[in-house]
Amino acid sequence: MTQSKPKILFVSLGCDKNRVDAEKMLSLLSGEDYLLTDDEREADVIIVNTCCFITEAKEESIQNLLELARYKQEGKCKALIATGCMAQRYAGEIRKELPEVDAIVGTTAYDAIREVVAGALAGKREERLENLKKIALPEGKRYLTTGGHYAYLKIAEGCDKHCTYCAIPAMRGPFRSVPMESLLTEAKDLALGGVKELILVAQETTLYGTDLYGEKRLHTLIHALAKIEGIRWIRVMYCYPEEIYDELIECMMTEPKLLHYLDIPIQHSSDQVLKRMGRRTSEKDLRQIITKLRKHVPDLILRTTLICGFPGETRQQFEDLCRFINEMEFNRLGVFPYSQEEGTPAAALDGQIDEETKLQRRDELMELQQEISLELNEKMVGRDMDVLIEGFVPGENVSIGRGYGDAPDVDGYIFVHSEGRLETGNMVRVRITGADAYDLTAELV
Repeated sequence: MTQSKPKILFVSLGCDKNRVDAEKMLSLLSGEDYLLTDDEREADVIIVNTCCFITEAKEESIQNLLELARYKQEGKCKALIATGCMAQRYAGEIRKELPEVDAIVGTTAYDAIREVVAGALAGKREERLENLKKIALPEGKRYLTTGGHYAYLKIAEGCDKHCTYCAIPAMRGPFRSVPMESLLTEAKDLALGGVKELILVAQETTLYGTDLYGEKRLHTLIHALAKIEGIRWIRVMYCYPEEIYDELIECMMTEPKLLHYLDIPIQHSSDQVLKRMGRRTSEKDLRQIITKLRKHVPDLILRTTLICGFPGETRQQFEDLCRFINEMEFNRLGVFPYSQEEGTPAAALDGQIDEETKLQRRDELMELQQEISLELNEKMVGRDMDVLIEGFVPGENVSIGRGYGDAPDVDGYIFVHSEGRLETGNMVRVRITGADAYDLTAELV
């Protein structure tokens, strides 16, 4: 009688950068030795790829580990493994407070996941916390969890900015670019697998290449990726506004596959708050770069993120931020109440703001943004555009897709009315027929 292969349940939390790490681990584990499962009771090994960017994310990671640990008694689970950011930053606390966890794998050691799983199944308890200056570059094709028609391409790891509220350098290390040849190989494999949209991500994409090549090379990378057959769209996320440079803007103007979409997390507009945050911009700088971008790329969709309730933020500074947002009219905007992260300089600042005030300010900003977004979306009515189909509404002749202005998970959708169901992963030409604050409706052209 042949022995069945061990089954692995993989749970990944957090951001799209963490997702890429998860997909690379899954590719290492989905070979001949293991089977993947989504049934907790059938899993021999359970892996939780953790996040701890803010307090809520850390709590979610801990809750998942505790809930899944019970399958060591109630199911077949022989080993529980923690990977990712919380595993990297809080390895000692996990070892002490969560003895149910059998192995801990840090953010630069995930390429050893096969070896760690084999050891855990043999009863070995271990930690893999390698140098945070290393980049894990496992070989093999990605195991996509995005449906196959789009994929994230992580072009760099870590961050050197050291904003006062952020613990990323402690979890992910200093900024280091992935070599261009590795990215092109990975992108070609993704294209061969049917990926049409590449979404470039990093803690900061705009600095790509500075450590390896001595200059910013994001535009060079984009031009090289655009030559890959099968890739139709390239989308860029997480561009720090002060690092946006002329060659990148020119690339957006001249490279047809580079979408006229840019995510520039500004966090605030008040000079005093920005200074306390350790940010390297001012309100004047932000106005200049936004004006410049829109001058050169008139149909540009701009996304940003804000932090409200940062320590010491006065009501006047918050109202100044609201005024700035009202004047700048970002197409997409997310707001996060400030989270007091231990070990960060901001956590020790005077003037910590109560949760109720932070949530109230978040809601005020989002109500303002809804009005702006609705007005901008209504201006899209009558336009023709390409849409990448991602699903359908059951029981209706309506397919769900995304246009050039919609990044997965964070932006809205375009609901396309057609006589029959449109195939997921296809690109279709539509005409926008209606709008609300976040979504659009359309019909086939």
